Amino acid sequence: KADGNSVTSVANCGSSAEPETREEESSVGVDKIKSYLQQVHSIGLTRHRLHLLNIAGNVLILNLEKTARWLETLLLTNQVPFVDVSASQTCPGHCAPEYVESIRGHIAEILVHVQTLAGVSSQPVTTSDIFSADWNLCTIFGALLGYPASYTFTTERGFDNCLSLTPLRVFTVQALCCRISKDLRVRIYSFSVPENLYLAMKEGLDAWSGNLKDAFSAQNDFANLCISTEVVSLPAVAL
Repeated sequence: KADGNSVTSVANCGSSAEPETREEESSVGVDKIKSYLQQVHSIGLTRHRLHLLNIAGNVLILNLEKTARWLETLLLTNQVPFVDVSASQTCPGHCAPEYVESIRGHIAEILVHVQTLAGVSSQPVTTSDIFSADWNLCTIFGALLGYPASYTFTTERGFDNCLSLTPLRVFTVQALCCRISKDLRVRIYSFSVPENLYLAMKEGLDAWSGNLKDAFSAQNDFANLCISTEVVSLPAVAL
């Protein structure tokens, strides 16, 4: 039996208000997740085709058409900033242009994969695998999950970053899932941006919030959208 949050994660992917993907723990295996999604689809909790994309053991639930549109927009507009939080940095900063181009190339690879899959099968739930050792998975997942900014870092000195005790502005997006229960509040998004870059990124963050509010007003699955922020400093931040 699935809990409410599991079901809403799937409903999210079909809603026009929701990001294109949801990342799920893959310890239960892709086949079991696929079986669960097929059951959810069969009882009508989602009407959309769903795809399980396995990236290095991390399973993302995709609406292929929406994912393709989002990645196309991301590549065409170049409006999602990539924040360099490498351990060698004294503080977070914007990525160097040459590194941004490398990231865009990685995203383009995934876009081609997704576009190819979109027209292959009419099955309600499909699966595929993709991976490159050149990818920074933190950056790739940030882009795929629809965040308005993504962290990236070099791995020359391991996977450490410069976010320890750095003030971070944390955004949390929640809503009521009326299709499941009038009192079930679920977290739609949670992400952060460095406070030292917040003012420079504020216009893009405001636009992202506005687009999200517009999308929520056009659907009936979720209600009472709440976007909250707080500034925190943590002794360590795992990415």
